[in-house]
Amino acid sequence: MTEKLLWEEEMMKKRCLAVMLAVSMLIGVFTGCSGKTDNSAEESVAGSEVNNSTETSDEKVTLKWALWDLDATAYWKPLAEAYMKTHPNVEIEYVDLGSTDYAVMLSTQLAGGADLDIITNKGTDDYLNNTSKGAFEPLNDFIAAEGINTADYNGIIEDITLDEQVYALPFRSDFWLIFYNKDLFDQAGVPYPDNDTTVQEYFDMGYQLTQGEGNDKVYGLFNTPWTHPILNFGVQDGKHEIYTDDYSMLKPYYEIFLKAQDDGICMDYATMTTAGTHYSGVFYNQQAAMVYIGSWFVTMQMEKVKSGESQAVNWGIAAFPHVEGVEPGTTMGSHTTLSVNVNSKHKEEALDFIKFASGAEGAQVLAEMGTFPALMNDDVINTIASAEGFPQDETSREALHPTKVMLDFPIHEKMPEFGELINEGHSNIMNGNCTIDEGIEIMNEKARKLLE
Repeated sequence: MTEKLLWEEEMMKKRCLAVMLAVSMLIGVFTGCSGKTDNSAEESVAGSEVNNSTETSDEKVTLKWALWDLDATAYWKPLAEAYMKTHPNVEIEYVDLGSTDYAVMLSTQLAGGADLDIITNKGTDDYLNNTSKGAFEPLNDFIAAEGINTADYNGIIEDITLDEQVYALPFRSDFWLIFYNKDLFDQAGVPYPDNDTTVQEYFDMGYQLTQGEGNDKVYGLFNTPWTHPILNFGVQDGKHEIYTDDYSMLKPYYEIFLKAQDDGICMDYATMTTAGTHYSGVFYNQQAAMVYIGSWFVTMQMEKVKSGESQAVNWGIAAFPHVEGVEPGTTMGSHTTLSVNVNSKHKEEALDFIKFASGAEGAQVLAEMGTFPALMNDDVINTIASAEGFPQDETSREALHPTKVMLDFPIHEKMPEFGELINEGHSNIMNGNCTIDEGIEIMNEKARKLLE
């Protein structure tokens, strides 16, 4: 739509668009009632609306963006302001639903027909829940029309595809890395980890790096109490799934973890969970030579070194350990995505914004703030790697570009129930309340009931 169109033509097109929106909204209501996420009629209407999504009018538009913790999160406002700077006809209004009850608040707002345009999905469970209710605009046609290269997101788009349809675009992503203390490696005479470190090699280094006793003890590595690493190691090869009734693929990794714990190369699970020991403090105080954790720790570590709180001033990162035979650079992570409310009155502008936020321009805004975007291109990597305090070795720079990021908990209709049984089984095995075989069999029995 251009400024040279006659007023009558403009009004006629707006009337047509209004009719199309009304039809789309009506179809969305029936889709929500049926509980299905795939609706070809709705996609057809949506497709006709989004084909010209980048052609915005000069009419003033206010987009309402649902998010959380506006004042405590550094990137919300800069991202919106960067967009509004190049789109002066658009005003973005923040709708802060808080972080504690964000999922509940968002579902309530959407069910009540709240006037929201852009929706931030805090987790995959939120995304699944609201998509199943028909709350989000299908994006396949939009992605194709805009020429968005889904391969640029390292598997994230595939992770959030439901019934062959995409309902969100990722704008930030955190993936797991090895963080290591170079001074402790040098003292032990152990070569630094590289970006092709296997799980077994990672633990072997842990044995070589462990030294001292009591308060002076330095652990070779620190295992977080979470289930994610063992689960990821179990499914990295692509032959197994998290949502299964056979968790025998986890046994080799529980054996490695428990042996490392018994041999004292890492803090034992009971002590760690009882004391609430946090990985950051252990690394800052040089009590562990290595820890694997999410990329969010890069900015935390740089800031703490600068403030003097972290004593691990000589540090580096490497790719997350991979199972033998799996491509190096394979890791796990979590994603934050953006969707468009199917009932938005400004779909064209809302779609254009999520394209901006999830694309190269939005990625650069996030990178400049030390936040890891979902789109990790060369410019983004250079921005992060050139930040003051980032390790200046090539391995660390290369680690910023994973080859594949697998969701720590993939989307599944019974994801919360599976999460509960896996966490319970993990805790019992790591605490020694049962043998590995007994713990896995209990998990299998509960999973079979969920899958019936």
